[in-house]
Amino acid sequence: MDVANSIRIALIGLKSKKTRTFLTMLGIIVGIASVIIILSVGAGAQSLILNQIRGFGSNLISIFPGASEEEGPPPTVFGTVNTDLKNEDIEALMNSKRVPHAVAATYYIQGSETFRWRSQQFDGTYIATTASYLEVHDEIPAKGRFINKQEEKNLARVAVLGSNVKKELFDNLDAIGEKIKIGRHQFKIIGVMKPRGVEGFQNQDNLVFIPISTGQKIIQGIDYVTLARVKVDSPDNIERTVEDVRQVLREEHRLEVGEIDDFSVRSQAQAIEIFSAVTDSLTYFLAAIAAISLLVGGIGIMNIMLISVTERTREIGLRKAVGAKNKNILNQFLLESVVVTLGGGVVGIILGISISWLVAYIAQYLGFDWDFVISFLSIILSTTIAIIVGIVFGLYPAWKASQLNPIEALRYE
Repeated sequence: MDVANSIRIALIGLKSKKTRTFLTMLGIIVGIASVIIILSVGAGAQSLILNQIRGFGSNLISIFPGASEEEGPPPTVFGTVNTDLKNEDIEALMNSKRVPHAVAATYYIQGSETFRWRSQQFDGTYIATTASYLEVHDEIPAKGRFINKQEEKNLARVAVLGSNVKKELFDNLDAIGEKIKIGRHQFKIIGVMKPRGVEGFQNQDNLVFIPISTGQKIIQGIDYVTLARVKVDSPDNIERTVEDVRQVLREEHRLEVGEIDDFSVRSQAQAIEIFSAVTDSLTYFLAAIAAISLLVGGIGIMNIMLISVTERTREIGLRKAVGAKNKNILNQFLLESVVVTLGGGVVGIILGISISWLVAYIAQYLGFDWDFVISFLSIILSTTIAIIVGIVFGLYPAWKASQLNPIEALRYE
């Protein structure tokens, strides 16, 4: 019996039991689609994270309080609060003899608050930072000015609004010179920033900038910072500057030889590597869990094929009576199993790609820098898995069918 004829007979048999065939394929469809969706969404989420990190620029070094493993994320990623990074530590990095390739450095704390002007209010985030913030991030205000060094040191109650905060509170009115309340404290508006969108997983237009000393002493009552950034003169000097920064901070913290750092220094390249490793591991772990549904689908195929063997016992006996060999019967039932799984695999691939595209479209529509990624390898892998599942789980029913005695099969009612 040639392959084309075997496939035709398999399709006729499957078509005669449409509902059963669909239910048999369902487990494979769901399994294959789940694997493709998870891999695609995982790649899209990774692209979102990496695009956000790259958005800060390639010549920045980030400093976090608290010790961490060299290849692991800093403690603040897990919400851990550390108090061992001070203003003076970051200011020491601007000594050109100690860190020769540092162009500028800034540090921050932040908090969530309600901003009020007259009857208008807006819930957002304030960033308490230094005058050098603009130089580090290559930003300039759209109107007015930014915080200066004197205001930074003198507990000045001045504020610079993100573009969205200005729009929500003042609409088309001029905000410069007006006073808003941040929580229960009153601040004079001295500037408005240009629209920037989402950077670093945070909508920069929903921020209000205030002097670092004001945020520390008046609002939060603390004497430490939660993040600092150093701008390097060239991406080629990043690695050397990371080591210079680490050495200066160890000296400032009076750490002895052998003591671990009580801070974490990360370049943008290191951050990309760390987040890539974390997201890759998570994506493959979830894909492996989704692939378990393929096992369930395979078991369903085996059950249905065993039922099919029982129902077609007389047909098997008739074929053997007219000369069909065991291998012909084995190949026929095995082919039917592969056709079911391969058909389910194709539908699953189409469904998985469609849903992945929809997720990417919605994410992009909402303003996220999300890439639609479908790995050709995942499609090949899914198709291969479908064929293997069909062969593995169809082998026993096919073998059982091939071993039937033709005389007993013809007597079967």
